[in-house]
Amino acid sequence: QVRLTESGGGAVQPGGSLQLSCVADRRIYSSNFMAWFRQAPGKEREFVARIAWGFGHKRYADSVNGRFTIAKDGPGNAIFLQMNSLKPEDTAVYHCAIGRQSSNWHGDYDYWGRGIQVTVSS
Repeated sequence: QVRLTESGGGAVQPGGSLQLSCVADRRIYSSNFMAWFRQAPGKEREFVARIAWGFGHKRYADSVNGRFTIAKDGPGNAIFLQMNSLKPEDTAVYHCAIGRQSSNWHGDYDYWGRGIQVTVSS
């Protein structure tokens, strides 16, 4: 079992930037995959980005590709999501997750953080 804790959310104007962090309470194994998902009110949970802990391969949703960057804390236990050129449609609760498969589907992830609010508004 692993506990994930997100931080770094908040409110920002369109075009602004935020960095989210997600810290695990234990070591992340090279076989793990970590991801960010988001959920806006009245919408389903949506894949944002993922990273393979062992090889560092990254994948992004088309809607954020080129604006968001996922990274890991070297051999540590944290991942980050740098979000640039934010748009109002990026407003959502952002969750980090950990799993054992390379997947964009939330059902393939085993443990989740509680989420953190990101609001993009003028």
